[in-house]
Amino acid sequence: MDDIVKQALVKWPHVPDCYGWLGLDARGRWFMRDAAVQAAGDFASSRGSWLQHAKLIEFIGRNYECDAQGLWFFQNGPQRVYVELEAAPWVWRVLPDFRLQSHTGHLADAQDCCVDEQGRLYIATVLGLGVVHTQDMVYAAEAVEQGLWVPRDVLSTQLPQEFQFVLSPAAQAK
Repeated sequence: MDDIVKQALVKWPHVPDCYGWLGLDARGRWFMRDAAVQAAGDFASSRGSWLQHAKLIEFIGRNYECDAQGLWFFQNGPQRVYVELEAAPWVWRVLPDFRLQSHTGHLADAQDCCVDEQGRLYIATVLGLGVVHTQDMVYAAEAVEQGLWVPRDVLSTQLPQEFQFVLSPAAQAK
């Protein structure tokens, strides 16, 4: 977490949490969701505005964490902004050597592998569960063919409980 964010938390410790305003899709893209977008539906049906400002995306990534209840958030100064997740808390890019890089730039190695009923491939690491980016399925297929990753079948609805994360903090807060 950035030092300036830590300082803001000390200076303003009682800022209310924010729900529903930020989403992460299965390709690692952040979406801002204003009140009108939220009124139109949940993140799956009403994404909002795709954030494309590189410095803002980097700031979000550096301050992206999880609380003890499995709710992922962006610590925006003194305010905790909980994130609506399309698939999982992490989105993995697969490198040519089969190491993984998260949508926030963290490197990790696969510990567990599963595939859901839609054919989405998920990898668990020490950081948590992530979905493999669709553009990297060729590398992922090579890892499976070489026996480096052995996917087990799962239902997507079981993943949050098994890997202890919450897809929609906004829905849980209601």
